[in-house]
Amino acid sequence: MLAIIFLLSALVIGVDQWVKFWIVTNFEIGETQPLLNHLFSLTYVQNQGAAWNILEGQMTFLTLITVIAITVVTYLMFRYRKESKFLTIGLALVLAGAVGNFIDRIRLGYVVDMIQADFIQFPIFNIADSSLVIGVILIFIYTIFEDRLKGRRHDRETGNDNNK
Repeated sequence: MLAIIFLLSALVIGVDQWVKFWIVTNFEIGETQPLLNHLFSLTYVQNQGAAWNILEGQMTFLTLITVIAITVVTYLMFRYRKESKFLTIGLALVLAGAVGNFIDRIRLGYVVDMIQADFIQFPIFNIADSSLVIGVILIFIYTIFEDRLKGRRHDRETGNDNNK
């Protein structure tokens, strides 16, 4: 199972890097092309900070934080590999997002962003960012519901039925 989870991370990283390469090769900075009318467009921007360009120019700090995050997430993937699909897939997506943007920061000195939500006022983002958000949502779902499931499992194992 762990190999599949790391394969998922690698696949997301590969798609993220391929799309970024395609954008940089085919778009000028600031150029926009509609993707889905009035929903999404592709706009090439360079983000020199973290989310929403916060911590702009803080490459050393962002690199350190990313290395720590990658280390912790990888450890958690090994530690909890049998715990829950929500948790392990969430961790795999967080890992993929962190690594995808980390590659850009190391290789280019900035992160390539390109997905623009036209239906709301929202910062331009990329596939790695989406992977991070989806991963955090899955981990959040696991955190909320897993205690309830563990409680029910424990009740069944001990013969207690608190749901009467």
